Amino acid sequence: MSILLSTALPFPIFRRGKVRDVYDLGSQLLIVATDRISAFDCVMPEGIPDKGRILTAVAAYWFAATEDLVPNHFRGNPGWPAELEAHREALSGRAVIVEKTRPLPVECVVRGYLAGSGWKEYQADRSVCGIPLPVGLRLADRLPEAIFTPATKAEEGHDENISYPRMAEVVGRELAEKLRDLSLALYRRGAELAAQRGILLADTKFEFGLSKEGDLILIDEALTPDSSRYWLADSWAPGKNPPSLDKQFLRDYLETLDSWNKQPPAPHLPDSIVAGIRGRYLDLASRFGVAV
Repeated sequence: MSILLSTALPFPIFRRGKVRDVYDLGSQLLIVATDRISAFDCVMPEGIPDKGRILTAVAAYWFAATEDLVPNHFRGNPGWPAELEAHREALSGRAVIVEKTRPLPVECVVRGYLAGSGWKEYQADRSVCGIPLPVGLRLADRLPEAIFTPATKAEEGHDENISYPRMAEVVGRELAEKLRDLSLALYRRGAELAAQRGILLADTKFEFGLSKEGDLILIDEALTPDSSRYWLADSWAPGKNPPSLDKQFLRDYLETLDSWNKQPPAPHLPDSIVAGIRGRYLDLASRFGVAV
């Protein structure tokens, strides 16, 4: 199986993220999802076969499933520039042309269950991003209601959880309210559709941008296994991390490596871990009827 770790296309580079290479087409962007995978803000040396195609297909599914809630930047493939013809095979299934927006400098995280950094915060002071929570919650407990817990977007290093009032200072009160309400609505839609397929959407993050007309638009990716925590519903039990269909499998493996301090360079991944990640991502896609 071929693995795409990097691209070099005949367009100005707009941004090269941990997973996606983004090119500037003028009023639009060309987003290419590579097979890179990251954890603890480090890109692993090995790629995951088909990962970019899986992410692209799953994101397209969710953009279509939520477009009644909020417009998104996904515009399908309205016509490929002639310069891409030589790269068509490599880009098949992993490249999309989207509307260019002005990205907002926050990540909109919604949590329905207590896990990850939220669990660590809760253990410290019984709250998450300034939101008090009941005493006695366990790891992986379902929260009384989904909570909105924004974070800053770091160009380098770790994102930082922030309070809602701090977010309102960054983007303005009116826009903060819209982001919160839309994010919660998107989470509820995702959780509902996931539950119908035997999986729990524990938490997820969304990114938004403003169009040239000033409209709020959902951008980047939505409800993918890279940006979300998905658990198998029939294996969920509070007090422990349930089996997941996302990147947690990789994080759990990396946590066993006493020799790695979570700083670059990242360690090489055994074939069994690569195969395990790929299998989980494909399982998630298949549950939503997404062909890769």
